[in-house]
Amino acid sequence: MDTERPETTTPTGDLLKSWPNTRGESPAYSTAEAQVRELCRDAREGARLLATLPTARLDDMLDEIANQLEKEAPAIFAANALDIAAAEEAGMHKSVVDRLRVTEKSLATMVAGVRQVRKLPQPLGEKLRSWTQPNGIEITKLRVPIGVIAIIFESRPNVTIDAAVLCLKTGNATVLRGGKEAIHSNRALIAALQKCSSVPKGAVQLIDNTDRALVPFLCRQDEFIDVIIPRGGHSLIETVVAESRIPVIKHAHGVCSVFVHEKADLAMAESIVLNAKVQRPGVCNAIETLLIDRAVAAKFVPQITAALTKAGVEIRGDETVRQFAPDVKIHSATEADWTTEYLDLILAVRVVDGLDGAFKHLAAYSSHHSDSIITTDSIAAERFLNEVDSATVYWNASTRFTDGGEFGFGAEIGISTDKLHARGPMGLEELTSYKYVIRGTGQVRT
Repeated sequence: MDTERPETTTPTGDLLKSWPNTRGESPAYSTAEAQVRELCRDAREGARLLATLPTARLDDMLDEIANQLEKEAPAIFAANALDIAAAEEAGMHKSVVDRLRVTEKSLATMVAGVRQVRKLPQPLGEKLRSWTQPNGIEITKLRVPIGVIAIIFESRPNVTIDAAVLCLKTGNATVLRGGKEAIHSNRALIAALQKCSSVPKGAVQLIDNTDRALVPFLCRQDEFIDVIIPRGGHSLIETVVAESRIPVIKHAHGVCSVFVHEKADLAMAESIVLNAKVQRPGVCNAIETLLIDRAVAAKFVPQITAALTKAGVEIRGDETVRQFAPDVKIHSATEADWTTEYLDLILAVRVVDGLDGAFKHLAAYSSHHSDSIITTDSIAAERFLNEVDSATVYWNASTRFTDGGEFGFGAEIGISTDKLHARGPMGLEELTSYKYVIRGTGQVRT
């Protein structure tokens, strides 16, 4: 459904040049800072135009982007090969290289995601609520674009396209700042997108200067940017939160867990634990902690530790885990292991005293991303689903489903572990705000 969209008034031209910087002095920007400001200014202008476009025009952009990505595949693969070679030469961890790699399959997945987003219902213009006051004034609450969204991310070229298409579909401009590890890939992807004649100038911007000093500077461009979303390591997110003048939606680290309850189907539990840890360990929805109910520990600990070891997983267990699996090589878990996001084939394993023991552990150590219970007991499961305070909670399923595509969103802008505005995988609805439209017939307030 289409609706009239708002424009945000922003000072332009000479007035911008006179605005003070953070020290209250006249601005004296470096060349790189001036370039960032110019990109942000162009994004604001792009957002104004996008906010006026009907859904059909926004969807046409996504059709053209999908086609252009397929056309530019050789250039994208060549650029990605430069990033992979540089990463391997620098001795980067294999999980980083895995996230960085663009293959024919992953590019096809990107394109499919674009086309899926294009087919999704348009949230803009949706009437969230409407009513008439006793004085005859009609009030309607409508979904509208946020405006300009800045996204800072690391080592994930697919984020470039996911972010761009989700923002375009919802009438938002975006400013992207990827990590230096993916700079060639990101340039190639944005170059393909910017060749699309239907995409307005400024609608999708890439900051291709990867100097980390520019991150705090970007976080101060509140006259142009409406929200900033950091996706990456703990230090990046802490920097953005500390420096930003702009509202932040955090894609924080994923210390996800599976709890195997005393009434679990242990064959199912083994399958889910292996999938959640091994299928792709270098992503935020892979588990880092396994909690085992003491009532089944004697049976399940030897079973799961043997299976994990066979799959190449390094196990860091508490004293009880080590006692129940004396024939398996298990490192002694430290306090730090319960809060560490390994992004690798490493798993911290602990035996807990039933459901309450699991709750106690999660309250102390969970990052509130994704947690799962394996049980045949529906009462225990419902308690877990109701009482665990995480963005996504599961019953008899792998945490690997915490993903925009798996949720039917086509793609995601990130997985928020915040509670305000957005939580969990962020799709189209999470990239909208709302406004109140009031229609009267001459009413005045007395």
